[in-house]
Amino acid sequence: MFENYLKPTLFIDSDHQAVIDFASLHIGKNKTDIDVACSLYYAIRDGIRYNPYMDAESITAYRASDAVETQEGWCVPKAALMVACLRANGIPARPGYADVRNHLASQRLLDLLGTDLFPWHSYCEAYINGKWVKSTPSFNLLLCEKFQLKPLEFDGCTDSIFHEYDQVGNKHMQYVYERGSFDDVPMDEIIKTFREQYGPGFFDGIKGDLFDEIDSETQSNLDKGIK
Repeated sequence: MFENYLKPTLFIDSDHQAVIDFASLHIGKNKTDIDVACSLYYAIRDGIRYNPYMDAESITAYRASDAVETQEGWCVPKAALMVACLRANGIPARPGYADVRNHLASQRLLDLLGTDLFPWHSYCEAYINGKWVKSTPSFNLLLCEKFQLKPLEFDGCTDSIFHEYDQVGNKHMQYVYERGSFDDVPMDEIIKTFREQYGPGFFDGIKGDLFDEIDSETQSNLDKGIK
């Protein structure tokens, strides 16, 4: 039943030495599956810098081991890394995906995409204590602070998948379509959707730094307020 959720794949390369070393470093002496999952969650959430500006046509933007080696990634490789680390430690896991309407982005990024609908937002599903539990290690603590969001916490027992509201109660993220879970990262399907939604401009080597953009836009808003 769980065979496919324990073995390495092209993108969830749980047998890669970088993944094995990363998991070992952060798991430490934890014994229970819950302890292991929680330790990995926080290590990936805050230790792998969130970066939406990646080459969407390159395998390196999707593969778990590349997230370790570059210390950055968007939601897909960060979730893949958590799945890979769990599999490497004998815990069945798989990546899941959903389309979300998300405001956790700079205005520049939203303008480049032409929408606030983000298809194929990824999370991790782990089989712990007899049930599947979802977690989303995408958005690190620093990024959440810049957006005035409460970071997603994970206890290994209950789902932790989206920032529904910001710190003052404004609607922040909505899941609009559930794409389900997979054995491996469906890179080809993701690229096909991106091409349909974002158009060719999205693949023209767009670069940026989300963290710097947030700081710049925040300062600009403050300046406008002063005026």
